[in-house]
Amino acid sequence: MTATHSAHPRTAGQAWAGGLTVFAAVMLMIGGVLDILRGIAAIAEDDVFVTTQDYVFEFDLTSWGWIHLALGAVAVLIAFGLFQSAMWARVAGVAIAGLVLIANFLSLPYYPVWSVVMIAISGFIIWALCVSRDDQSAASAEGSPRQL
Repeated sequence: MTATHSAHPRTAGQAWAGGLTVFAAVMLMIGGVLDILRGIAAIAEDDVFVTTQDYVFEFDLTSWGWIHLALGAVAVLIAFGLFQSAMWARVAGVAIAGLVLIANFLSLPYYPVWSVVMIAISGFIIWALCVSRDDQSAASAEGSPRQL
């Protein structure tokens, strides 16, 4: 006797979860590219940045440039993993978005408005990656039987 296994149709919850992962990947890619550009501008010591006196977390502008350049490059690489729906990329995406959030908080005095925008984007990325589930866990959470 032969058994046929039909594929389960995608539910609205699974589509929503996939959409959030794509959203996080796109936002992480955009944020990473912008962080790379911000890092290059800071390394070149452009006059775009404001220097403030007496800030507790004071670093040289070139140091901030290298930090943002490195975080941006890693964020872009992780975004490619998110487009492939890799679990390692979701975990790494939450971690890198958290580091980008912290770096932007610490560099608030150099470019305040953009730092606040990047903090908000990082928060949305973390939310999207923590809320979405992969297809197998979404199917099992909805009570559908697992097929072998």
